[in-house]
Amino acid sequence: MDKLRDFLKSWPGRILLILCLSPLALLGIESYFQSGVDPNQIAQVGEASVGLSEYQTAVNGRRSEVLDQLDDASLLNEDVLHEQVLKGLIDRTLLEQQAGKLGMTVSDDTINRLLRQEAIFKDENGEFSNEQFSNFLRQRGMTKDQLFAEFRNQLSLDQLNASIVSTAIYPMKAVNQLIDLQLEARNVWVHRFNWQDYQQQVKLTKADVQAYYDTNKDRLKSDAMVDLAYIELSPALIKVDSVTPEELKQQYESFKQGLAVVDERKISQILLTGNNAKAKAEQIKARLAKGEAFAAIAKKESDDPSGASGGAIGSFNPSVFGKDAAVVEKALSGLSVGDVTAPIKTSFGYQIFTVTEDNGSKAPSLESMRAELTAKAKEYKRQSLYADKVTAINDLAADGFSISDIAQQENIPLKRIKDYRKENNTSVLAQPAVIKQAFDEFTVQDQAVTTGIEVGNGIAWIQPSNYRPTKTLTLAAATPQITQILRQKQASALALKDAKQLAAGIKTAADINAQSVKFQALGEVNRQTPLLTEKERGLAFSKQAPANSVMALASETEMGATVIVGDAIKTQQQSQLSAVEKSQTAAIIRDNLGQDQLQDYLDYLRSVYKVEINEANMAGARGR
Repeated sequence: MDKLRDFLKSWPGRILLILCLSPLALLGIESYFQSGVDPNQIAQVGEASVGLSEYQTAVNGRRSEVLDQLDDASLLNEDVLHEQVLKGLIDRTLLEQQAGKLGMTVSDDTINRLLRQEAIFKDENGEFSNEQFSNFLRQRGMTKDQLFAEFRNQLSLDQLNASIVSTAIYPMKAVNQLIDLQLEARNVWVHRFNWQDYQQQVKLTKADVQAYYDTNKDRLKSDAMVDLAYIELSPALIKVDSVTPEELKQQYESFKQGLAVVDERKISQILLTGNNAKAKAEQIKARLAKGEAFAAIAKKESDDPSGASGGAIGSFNPSVFGKDAAVVEKALSGLSVGDVTAPIKTSFGYQIFTVTEDNGSKAPSLESMRAELTAKAKEYKRQSLYADKVTAINDLAADGFSISDIAQQENIPLKRIKDYRKENNTSVLAQPAVIKQAFDEFTVQDQAVTTGIEVGNGIAWIQPSNYRPTKTLTLAAATPQITQILRQKQASALALKDAKQLAAGIKTAADINAQSVKFQALGEVNRQTPLLTEKERGLAFSKQAPANSVMALASETEMGATVIVGDAIKTQQQSQLSAVEKSQTAAIIRDNLGQDQLQDYLDYLRSVYKVEINEANMAGARGR
């Protein structure tokens, strides 16, 4: 298994994994190519194509990968997933064609040499094994030619990838400068002007609103909205009052199976039949209590053929006793070697049992585990009832029942969200999976109840109504939004004016406390400090202070305007990186630059090879 895991991490193993795809992924993008051309194309890329089955396999693989990393499946954005997968497949197809055009290929000798180095194909002596290689191909349904073709194609892509990504240049001098910037620190004082404190000074006219509307009309659109009615169900909402003895016993048996506990007790019996069987059984029980040998009594008194051998019937087997198995098993429960049961009435007559030998593994008694088993039985019952209820609600939804009727029939609270948005959704059901279903064309048109959508630890069913598509807002409808935008903009300008005036009056550290407003002293901070916003951090380190003095700068910020005062910028020498760490930093920077170059190259290839996407097949693949 370790060898297989190591192999899958190697360059040939990657191409056999099912789709580990990111927008720029070039390695291991699919398990292996299907033979022939899929007539159902998703995209035509130059002279090649991306087939529907290839696309669906890639989507399924990527979805599984993402879901493994998510606790809540409803957080998966299917639209983004499909877009990323399609882009990755098109990117790969573009590079494949370009690699072929540039004559990048690998010989069979090279592939043979690389395969012989893989541990998964070696025997216990470390030699290449044709048998293991053949088994590998057979298990994956591949021929040697198919495997070689895949490796050749992958290595060609690796060559092209390396020729682009590995050529990125970022000199060590620039790396050192970048590191020094990250190690810079200074003492900082800050004062913020909130734009909201200035909004009463803003005077807006209808002409201002009209002018903004005329300029930005195309961007002033209403959000697509529906009114949403929904119900939610989770296992925690399912009440389980009690469990039956049978359910408790089922959990106990399951526990024993998990421990691989087996009942290897050898037992003997005395069977008594006839009208006076009960009385005779009680007499024999009394004789056994006085110490008479069980086997001797069985030989003389038992009406079963086993009496000839002292009543021995071998290991306990419930199936032998048919409908009486439960009562016999209960009587034998907890018995050790030499213990004798009371007379038991069965369909055979009256029986008395004893344990003669016990070679089985031991398990705690049911009674000693009652509390734990009861909790497990309740949870098992809760999950079963939950699954049944989910199925019942899905059936009602499929039969056309409204969400209110379902809520009433299943006794689940009905909840509503007015103006449920497709974009900028901040409601309690803002998960992409729910939004996608709420605005699904079929669901909107029929105002149907969806099937269950996994949300967190439970499931939700939704029914949208009163759909309002996105559209350009009228001047009247857009006026409140425009007024807010212009008021904040003009109020921020007033705040910035005061900020600049304040900054102009600060030349020395003593001037900070002499101002009419109070500054917050942040102490010594660096470029990564969370005490400043991103814009404020850029301002704080944008200018060096004069010798033995401070610098004061003002800038418009998200909240209005900010005045930053800082003393001399200094580099934290104690945090300098080692030569190895600097080299690693340079490699990361160059790799990032190389990825940018690769994206630029792919954009160039899109202008060389015509890319056409079959929108109809795409919509079908997305279930639209």
